[in-house]
Amino acid sequence: MQPIRYLHLDVFAAKRGGGNHLGVVTDARGWSDAQMQRFARWTDLVETTFLLPPADPKASYKVRIFTPHKEIPFAGHPSIGSAHAVLECGLARPVDGLLWQECGAGVLPIRVEGDGTDRQLLLQSPGERVVATGADAHPQLAAALGGIGLGTLPPALVDGGRRWWLAECADEAGLRAWQPDHAAIGALARASDSMGLCAFARAAGADYQLVVRAFPAGVGIVEDPASGAANGLIAAYIAHAEPHGTLARGYAVSQGREIGHDARLVAHIDGAAIWVGGRTHTVIDGRLHWDGA
Repeated sequence: MQPIRYLHLDVFAAKRGGGNHLGVVTDARGWSDAQMQRFARWTDLVETTFLLPPADPKASYKVRIFTPHKEIPFAGHPSIGSAHAVLECGLARPVDGLLWQECGAGVLPIRVEGDGTDRQLLLQSPGERVVATGADAHPQLAAALGGIGLGTLPPALVDGGRRWWLAECADEAGLRAWQPDHAAIGALARASDSMGLCAFARAAGADYQLVVRAFPAGVGIVEDPASGAANGLIAAYIAHAEPHGTLARGYAVSQGREIGHDARLVAHIDGAAIWVGGRTHTVIDGRLHWDGA
């Protein structure tokens, strides 16, 4: 197999080293499913993506997303990072400010704002629905929320490409200091077939209005430093519950500081359209040598 351009990215980072890792194989034509899975297992990143020519004529490119254990149809930071790689490698150009990504969740628009180091990419969420709400929405929810005070909005199970439990916490300081019961969150995730728990709190920070901590125990991760899909669900939930509130048009998010990262995401809410994204930094740009499965 000929060497292929490979990018290692830092997605949603306020500065390099603060966001979520992503590996991108920029030309996976000729790769089998087994080769993709083997390489994703070898990188041992939360997700590795593989770029392909689109099958849908509307799409700018196609992406396949793999964890070390399986292929998944959609995730936020792999989508934003893959779009960054497409632009960096000149594989597609935005039309009317949009790229169109073909993935397992369909053909999704990605908004391109700015260029160079100031460029932000925002993904439109693939549609959301509130499955259940309330502190008693699941018998294992109370244990997963043990030790944290709740905020204004009731806890909710929200589905949109990926399924998360969302919980507003009373204040930023309490959320940042929280030591959650990860076993309880894992039990809740397994019992409800969800990713896990994503907790958020309103903040008075100068450059962000929401603090988020995400615990995707359902896929074996203790805490995620930057969560695109989960933040999309939070934005949709806030827009639905508080259509005239101070956050109803959008806001900035701080995530990951509790585990040594510093991610910054933005949410734009345009009516029913939820856009979530941020900046991506290229950390490694090299050539990949990989053999058969």
